[in-house]
Amino acid sequence: MSEPASISLGIAVRYATAVFDLAKEGKKLKALEADIDALEGALAESADFADLINSPVYTRDEQSAAITAIAKKMKLSPIVSNTLGLMAEKRRLFVLPQFVQALREQLADEKGEVTAEVTAAKKLTKAQSDALAKTLKASVGKDVIVNVVVDESLIGGLIVKVGSKMIDTSIASKLNNLQNAMKEVG
Repeated sequence: MSEPASISLGIAVRYATAVFDLAKEGKKLKALEADIDALEGALAESADFADLINSPVYTRDEQSAAITAIAKKMKLSPIVSNTLGLMAEKRRLFVLPQFVQALREQLADEKGEVTAEVTAAKKLTKAQSDALAKTLKASVGKDVIVNVVVDESLIGGLIVKVGSKMIDTSIASKLNNLQNAMKEVG
């Protein structure tokens, strides 16, 4: 991990830990989860929002006013709204994506869940996704939430990432391995 990325992650984790602890103490984890979903959606859908949190062109006051208005419009909980305001005041809004991810991980850990990032050659059916989640739960020992991304270049098979573990059963990977083995022979 590069140094700026690890610094950003460190900042985000500190804010996320504080927010999570406050929400847990106040028994507001459900509201926090709804806020995280809303922020994640805004980050994914709005280029203007991404520009606001990343652009150095906006002053602290402009960022603070904008983020306060956005939080009010999104009906975010006071804990998250105040934290976003503080992040704007301290010029730390650029870590918002890492902040959201860190909170998502803490919420999942609290519930005893883990997320599996799955790359598949084609869209999985509900039955296939459920079967994969059940198999992974038996292996990991926690409830597994499966996030599927389709990549047709895999030809077939899956790439499954759970935490630091990765299983690659894709045909593309097997073909690459076979090609490398043939190069070594001749």
